[in-house]
Amino acid sequence: MGHWWVRNIVEPGKLPLLLALAAFVLTFVVTRAVTRLIRAGRGPFGDVRAGGLHIHHVVPGVVLTVVGGFGAVASDRHGAGAAVSAVLFGMGTGLVLDEFALVLHLDDVYWTEEGRKSVEVVVLTAALVGLLLAGFSPFGVDNLSQEELHDRGGAIATVAGNFLLSLVALAKGKTPTALFGVIVPLVALVGAVRLARPGSPWARRFYGRRPRARARAALRVYRHDRRWARPRRALQDWIGGRPDPRPARLPGHR
Repeated sequence: MGHWWVRNIVEPGKLPLLLALAAFVLTFVVTRAVTRLIRAGRGPFGDVRAGGLHIHHVVPGVVLTVVGGFGAVASDRHGAGAAVSAVLFGMGTGLVLDEFALVLHLDDVYWTEEGRKSVEVVVLTAALVGLLLAGFSPFGVDNLSQEELHDRGGAIATVAGNFLLSLVALAKGKTPTALFGVIVPLVALVGAVRLARPGSPWARRFYGRRPRARARAALRVYRHDRRWARPRRALQDWIGGRPDPRPARLPGHR
C-alpha cells in the first residue's frame, strides 16, 4: 500500500495535481460552511458588497483560476511555482464550481433546487481527479509496455473506440457515466449498451417509432429515481445544505 501511494500519488509529476485536488475540496468545504453560517445568521461572516453590489465568490474564483492556470503553464511541474499555482488553481476552481449553477442559469439560484447542480458538479469533478491520481488515464490508454508503445495503431484504436462509447453514453443522457467512461472504459461500455434516458437525443432519434423501447426506458428511469432520488437528495443536502422551499403558487398563477 505504501509503495502504491508513493508510486501513484506522491511522485513529483503528480504532486501538483494532488495539491490542486486538496485545495479544491478544502475550498469547497470551507465555502459551504461559511455560506451556511451566513444563511443561518451565525458567526461574524456576511455577504461581500461593494457599492450595493453583491460580489459572489465566483468572481475571486475566476481570478484565482486564471492566475493559477497561467502560473502552471509558465512553471516547471517539479518546482515551487508549480505547487503554488496548483493550490491557487484548486482554490479558484472550488469557488467557481461552488456557484456553477449561478453561472449556468445566470441567476442567484444558490439555495434553490437548481443550485443542487453545483454540488453534483463538485462531487463529479473531485471523483474524476481522484481517478486520475489513482493511476487511470483518459480513454484507458495507460501502463503501456515498450512494445505496446510501438503499436500506435492499437493505441489510437483504443482511444477512438472508448471515445465513441463515451459519446454514445452522453447521447443517451448519461452525462456522469460518459465522463467517468472517459477514464474507465468499462463504465463507458455499460452506459453505451443500456437504454437511453427519455428525452435524450438518442431516445428522440431512435425510440420515436419504438413504443416498447420508450416504455422500458421510462420504467427504468422511474424505478431508478424511486430507489435513489431520496438518498441522493439527502447526500446533497448534507454536503451543500437544504435548498429553500419553493413558494406555494395560487391556482391559475404561474
